[in-house]
Amino acid sequence: MQNIPHVPVLYAQVIDAFKEIKDGIVIDCTMGYGGHSSMILEANSNVTLIAIDQDQTAIDFSTSRLAKYGDRVTIKKGRFSSVIKDILQEVDPKNVKGILADIGVSSLQLDQKERGFSYESANLDMRMDKNALLTASNVVNDYSIQELERVLLEYGELRNYKKLASEIVKNRPFTSAKELSDRVKSHMPHGKKIHPATLLMQAIRIEVNNELGELQSLLKSFEEAKFPQAIISIISFHSLEDRIVKQEFSRWNKSCICPDEAMRCTCSNNHKLGRILTKKPLMAEDDELKENPRSRSAKMRIFKMDSK
Repeated sequence: MQNIPHVPVLYAQVIDAFKEIKDGIVIDCTMGYGGHSSMILEANSNVTLIAIDQDQTAIDFSTSRLAKYGDRVTIKKGRFSSVIKDILQEVDPKNVKGILADIGVSSLQLDQKERGFSYESANLDMRMDKNALLTASNVVNDYSIQELERVLLEYGELRNYKKLASEIVKNRPFTSAKELSDRVKSHMPHGKKIHPATLLMQAIRIEVNNELGELQSLLKSFEEAKFPQAIISIISFHSLEDRIVKQEFSRWNKSCICPDEAMRCTCSNNHKLGRILTKKPLMAEDDELKENPRSRSAKMRIFKMDSK
């Protein structure tokens, strides 16, 4: 029996989001270790699932975990923003009834210190795809101070980004995430439940994996495909991701896209793609928080595409 390494967040909310799907295709854009995928397949017995991941370790594990579902499962390797475009060449968008994207680092990636995601790691890597060229070491040791300032401000939203960038440049090279986090710890915000270096590590990880760009590309792919019946559920783990999802869903929900200053509508007023199903993001309940503390920052927003 496999040792399941990752507890999927918001599992009850995900099942509830897709409970009305009776047939067709569900796409899990971030398969990971198959937690959400297996639950969707169990709860929706007549659907087939296309699962995507860029991490070969996750693919190897989930290929075995999901094998019992036979030809109901297809697994594809790559970044979800590009693979979703390939899928559109293979399936009829009308048959896609559900789409899930869990935008975050899995527990196993965090816990495997050799992957370099944890502030206790003995190296600096942070690549979700081990074949990718850019590593955390490149960012920390090779970026100019101006580039580091951009990363820390935009992706970590750190007020003292200039001081932190200067501290990194002054003390590099760094060979491990632990060495880096220990060096900057005294300059990081304190008083919260998270480790002081969390926002720094988050910023570097987002840069290494182009996480916000990937999310924006994925949402653009959904918009262009205009899946006429799909329920789209996006789980995010920090404010930058959630903000992007919220803004895009709000834009999809608008029929008129004329500028606010326009005197009259000239856009034909028929651009609405569907409707928002979650006025506020869904978050973990107390029982899940006790079972999986990492779920505390997860937020899920749901949008229902409407047939035209």
